[in-house]
Amino acid sequence: MKKIIIITLSILVTFFVFATVKNIIDNSSKNYLKQNIVNKEDIDFSSFENSSSSDYYHYIKKYDMKYPANEEILIEGKNFTDATSDIEILSKFEGENDVILTSDEGDIIWSFNVEKDGYYNIGINYYPYEGNGSNIERTLLINDEIPFNGAENLVLHRLWGSETEIKQDLYGNDIRPSQVEKPNWIKSYFKDSVGYVNGKYAFYFKQGENTITLRSLSQPMVIKNLIIESIEELKTYEDLKKSYEEKKYELINENVKLFEAENLKNTTSPTLYPLNDTGASTSPTDPKYIKLNIIGGDNWRISGDRITWNLSVEKSGLYNVSLRVRQNLATGMVVTRNIYINNEIPFKELENYTFKFNSSWRIQTLGTDKEAFKFYFEAGKEYEFSMETSLGSYGPKIAQIENVISNLSKIYREILVFTGPEPDPNRDYQLTTRVPNLISRLNAELEELHKIRDKIIEISGSKSEKTGILDTIILQIEDFLKKPSQIHKKLTTFNNNVSSLGTLIILLSDQPLELDYIAVHGSDGKLPKNSVNIFKQMFFSIRAFFASFTTDYSSVGKTTKDANETINVWLTVGKDQANILRKLIDEKFTPMHDIQVDLKLVSSASLLPATSSGKGPDVAMGVGTNVPVNYALRNASYDLTKFSDFKDIIKRFNRSAYESFEFGDGTYALPEQEIFMMMFYRTDIFDELGLNVPNTWQDVIKMIPDLQKYNLEFFLPVPRTQGAVVNLPPNPIFSTMFYQNGGSFYINNNTESGFNEGLGPEVFETWTQFYTDYSFPVEANFANRFRSGQMPLGITYYNTYNTLSVFAPEIRGKWGFLPVPGTEYIDENGEKQIRRDTVSTNTGAMILNNSSKKDASWEFLKWWTSTDTQVRFGREMEGILGAAARYPTANVEAFESLPWKRNELEVLKEQWSWVRGIPEVPGSYMTGRHLDNAFRMVINETANPREVIYDYVQIINEEINKKRKEFNLN
Repeated sequence: MKKIIIITLSILVTFFVFATVKNIIDNSSKNYLKQNIVNKEDIDFSSFENSSSSDYYHYIKKYDMKYPANEEILIEGKNFTDATSDIEILSKFEGENDVILTSDEGDIIWSFNVEKDGYYNIGINYYPYEGNGSNIERTLLINDEIPFNGAENLVLHRLWGSETEIKQDLYGNDIRPSQVEKPNWIKSYFKDSVGYVNGKYAFYFKQGENTITLRSLSQPMVIKNLIIESIEELKTYEDLKKSYEEKKYELINENVKLFEAENLKNTTSPTLYPLNDTGASTSPTDPKYIKLNIIGGDNWRISGDRITWNLSVEKSGLYNVSLRVRQNLATGMVVTRNIYINNEIPFKELENYTFKFNSSWRIQTLGTDKEAFKFYFEAGKEYEFSMETSLGSYGPKIAQIENVISNLSKIYREILVFTGPEPDPNRDYQLTTRVPNLISRLNAELEELHKIRDKIIEISGSKSEKTGILDTIILQIEDFLKKPSQIHKKLTTFNNNVSSLGTLIILLSDQPLELDYIAVHGSDGKLPKNSVNIFKQMFFSIRAFFASFTTDYSSVGKTTKDANETINVWLTVGKDQANILRKLIDEKFTPMHDIQVDLKLVSSASLLPATSSGKGPDVAMGVGTNVPVNYALRNASYDLTKFSDFKDIIKRFNRSAYESFEFGDGTYALPEQEIFMMMFYRTDIFDELGLNVPNTWQDVIKMIPDLQKYNLEFFLPVPRTQGAVVNLPPNPIFSTMFYQNGGSFYINNNTESGFNEGLGPEVFETWTQFYTDYSFPVEANFANRFRSGQMPLGITYYNTYNTLSVFAPEIRGKWGFLPVPGTEYIDENGEKQIRRDTVSTNTGAMILNNSSKKDASWEFLKWWTSTDTQVRFGREMEGILGAAARYPTANVEAFESLPWKRNELEVLKEQWSWVRGIPEVPGSYMTGRHLDNAFRMVINETANPREVIYDYVQIINEEINKKRKEFNLN
């Protein structure tokens, strides 16, 4: 026992000594330059030769490399020569005269004269006019031609900021302010929207008359002017120092002024809002209360995102600028920022300024590892200090990785033509002779991967899990080259490794950085300690621990205590969604209606037992399609048609969104979300193979041989039936085809299944033939196979868009979506028409019948499903979680206000107009289940489709009849 005590005490003493010494070293060290890396950034455009940006590389070498000096051509927006949409000239707008308002569609053209031919930068002074909150996107044409691929999609940012100052809730916790648009005049330059090409784009203009065309892709904006100006190299810090000496600026020694990073001026993204850090050294901090005391982190990782602060000093002179930062999220990497003062990068060393990985907070003075940079600030003048995420040296490498993925995916698809997705391991497919130049192509990609790997190690300073991804694919390609006859045996692994390169793009593209404060100080100014000593840290942690017992976390965020009445609302979504809703309730609903909401995040399984025991909520949110009517049958959900204004409220939605909430003459929930089917396709593969996207189901059948010739697949979803499925919805593809052929799910006043009526058996047979005759996969990960190109076409719910936008950056711009294939019919005029009916899945919010506060609950439902609330909730969701969390609201007007591109929105609205709901009736849970049973009997046991569907319809009808008797329905 003595030994154990002695060992334990020794370990504790060692720990305390180590921690104390480390703390003393950390706080006594005044070398805030040691984390700086000398910026040797010198982008060689030849590195783009084998990249997805290679067309830009070729473009800047296409003409004589002329860069005229000291040239500037100012083109006033109002002096446009032609336009294909209405352009409004505004005589006065936000302090400027005679500017033009352009819409989210159409072209606008300017003509102008260039005295000296050569390459120039193009700038634009614009105002982000009110739209749906997404970035402004334009295509640029010079002399009626798009100069290179990157000019097809140029992004101009909006400006965002906190709606209010940081306020506290009833308990002293900081409440995150809503991020709202704060538009202003902005001068920007056209550059690579994804950051693979560093700096501004160079555009070539011939001598004489030229034209510039801006083609609207998304969002309106006001244009003051365009500026075509000479390309100038940024001056170096040494050049700037000489100018300081010439002007004899005073060197400030003592002054120190802190600017809290959370108190920003504006950002280019609503995701950039103040965050909480619980460290004892963070400024400000508190062991008991939540303090929003930092900015950035994982939210500040996307290339082009910029945060701006206002800085000022009391005495003119030369200052240092230090940052308390932490870069602990991008492991084994450096992250880079472009640093601006008054919208200009002061000198070259602040372009792609580097921050190394370190798990701890640190104070880092801007400079080299040997010298701090000096900045001249004039007393009383307000300066804009901005930091913009950039990819730096990673940009060209990411572009090259994209190109390698494209080439390896093409090789994979060419191999599939001969092997299929499941090759016979005992067969020799003679791939080296059948796939053109297979060995030389693999060698070329291997060489490229080695170069990329070596450069990433050089940039990052070490190996990491990122280079491990490259090592894996390199080893496999080397193995392929050693044993080419064995390639087909490891084809699945090869496809997975190529997909891992796509993940590598995401990892390298993410450039997160956290910022606590900005310090403007003299060279001898005493900065705050980076960290508190071990004893203060322990005391802080102990206080935080005990505070956790007294804090009511469910009440965090409440700003009002008194209200006429309180309703209980249960929801089953994630914590982020609950926090947003809590804030919206306190900011808008409670002050407006004088009704307090007790919001609880619960499991979906808890609603039924709670309601059965009489302890349920007043309102249940996020309930599934089948819940409201099933509760209504048991007298547990309230009929909303009893409210006098119901008919006005229900107009917010398409009928498809609430059809499953109707029974008899009643409606038992209001829709929240609705997600419907769309057809996704790979534009690059269709172009490569010369295929047309199918317009009807007959086109799909005709196209199958063309796809199968290349061993490619078409995806049609089949819901998984693993385990006990209580409520399996009817298959969405069968439902789509059934509705397109005039089917009704239930007939005879909803007392029988309609699958045996009309063309129902024929539709069922056609649907099963996709799997029996054409060998469609019953189960597949569509996102993965779509990404690899193995499945270049598929029908699925439209929120797959969110997944692909974030999950598959390497196919950005290489895919799209369209309405589902339709069914031809002859209308009453003898004309051929196409029906595109499809189905959706949705959620709703209902009032429980045992609630004693139905009127207050109805006020909440009306507020929650209103356009303003749904838009704000959707934007806040996307602001926190990014494009992957785009909210699929059922409110039609709100849906149109979310940040969809104009062409995307038009396609979605076209399909939405055809969407139909599936009614809920007593016993309808058997419909989807037995439809699936019939389907599997046909594909697994080769049963006759028409006989099988007939047999299962009888079982469905028996269950419906039994349930109708149970609930005393005629």
